[in-house]
Amino acid sequence: MQHQYIQDFAKYKDGTEITVKGWIDKVRNSKTNHFFDFRDGTGFTQCVVSLDAVGEKAFEEAKNLSLESSVSFSGKIIRNERSLGGYEIQVSNFEIYHLAHNFPITKDDKEHGPNFLEEHRHLWLRRRRQWAINRVRNQLIMGIHEFFQQDGFIQMDAPLLTGSACEGTTDLFETDFFGQAAYLSQSGQLYAEAMSMAMNKVYTFGPTFRSEKSNTPRHLAEFWMIEPEVAFATNESNMILIERFIKHVIARVLDKCKFEFELLGRDISQLESVVNNDFPQVTYSDAVKILNGDLLIDGKNAIKLQEQDLENAKSLIDNNKNEIAEREKAIKAGMKKGARKHNEQVIAKLSSDIKIAEEQLRNIPKWIESAKNFKQGDDFGSSDETVLTRVFSTPVLVYNWPAKIKAFYMKEVEGQPDYVKGVDLLAPDGFGEIIGGSERETDINILLKKIKEHNLDQADFEWYLDLRRFGSVPHAGFGLGLERLVRWSCDLHHVRETIPFPRRYGHIKP
Repeated sequence: MQHQYIQDFAKYKDGTEITVKGWIDKVRNSKTNHFFDFRDGTGFTQCVVSLDAVGEKAFEEAKNLSLESSVSFSGKIIRNERSLGGYEIQVSNFEIYHLAHNFPITKDDKEHGPNFLEEHRHLWLRRRRQWAINRVRNQLIMGIHEFFQQDGFIQMDAPLLTGSACEGTTDLFETDFFGQAAYLSQSGQLYAEAMSMAMNKVYTFGPTFRSEKSNTPRHLAEFWMIEPEVAFATNESNMILIERFIKHVIARVLDKCKFEFELLGRDISQLESVVNNDFPQVTYSDAVKILNGDLLIDGKNAIKLQEQDLENAKSLIDNNKNEIAEREKAIKAGMKKGARKHNEQVIAKLSSDIKIAEEQLRNIPKWIESAKNFKQGDDFGSSDETVLTRVFSTPVLVYNWPAKIKAFYMKEVEGQPDYVKGVDLLAPDGFGEIIGGSERETDINILLKKIKEHNLDQADFEWYLDLRRFGSVPHAGFGLGLERLVRWSCDLHHVRETIPFPRRYGHIKP
């Protein structure tokens, strides 16, 4: 019999006989019923094996089904709002493909620890949280293509092997290309500029590589980059494009991923605010004033908000510890199994929140000190972006950056040669930069000067300079790191959860 998929259950009437094939996600047994949380890759449901329905022999056989055993269940589909996914299958027969033994990931992710989970990434992907994250990632990818294709862009591909650096020489992976030095691409942007001179509106979407020895929650050595480039565009039109683009992809995941966000516990009101409100545009110079606490946004002071967050963290720790003590006392006094399990789950959540608050206690004083002493001309670090975006409820576009901290190809601001027409999109809630872009420099003499200032070999960029020699036009574009977009969309602590098999400093397996 052809089997059905959980994602299609809404098509079937109650009582329809169906077959599903997949894996056991959770097991609960009683004397007369086995309850299996079941997944098939498209969703989750509950399968109930009843002694009365299958007989004693099959019922005993079903008792052997363990976590991650693969099985086919056949039976009637019944709508049940209290069941996982809103349906259950009343099983009449089943076929076991494989009985799994001692599946290593049995506890809550936080109990296992990040290193253990990363070493078992090939199995960790099966957990509900990881399933939800990768479904969101897929819909973000679809939304990206949808936006650009509907807007008249052509997808084109930049090479992954290059003969020179794009943005600097300090974070390149070098390899041998038939006796010549070659590098894994840091970005497809320069090639996108060339392609935009042929197609006008293009975008590239592919893996990029950075050999930074950065072991932070927002860095990967291999990640996916989306890089649109538009001929006859300015940085002002670039910022409009960025806002339209982000609103489109976020609106899509809000529409397509309700169940996934529910599994993740994501507060979607924050994402709805992104879709429904304009993105503030702030110059770098004003952003520094906000960071220093010298410029208010809607009456909000970035420093004072951090100080309030610090007090809130202290109160949360005290309140949670008191509640944990009360619940543990109640458990020791005795309670039914269901109530005890509920209280243990609440205690685990309270403990997890305490750890987050304790991390805030360690970090916020340092963030405040850094923000107060931040100087015009310096580049924002992750803590600076966290403090800055605290006064905004949506992403903020920071533009007109100091030239010394930006790439050589960014166009100078008219009358301000120390500043360039760059733009960063900073996501709120501490997620920081997810997009970096600019209007590109079209003056070949300025480019030659910048190439020299950045200690780059002019010979490597003669092809790029040709774009200014033959039909040069104003043009602009940006780069979006997909994994940072996933991290923000799903409200994840670490970028390692945003890609099926992360490659980052110190981690190359599995």
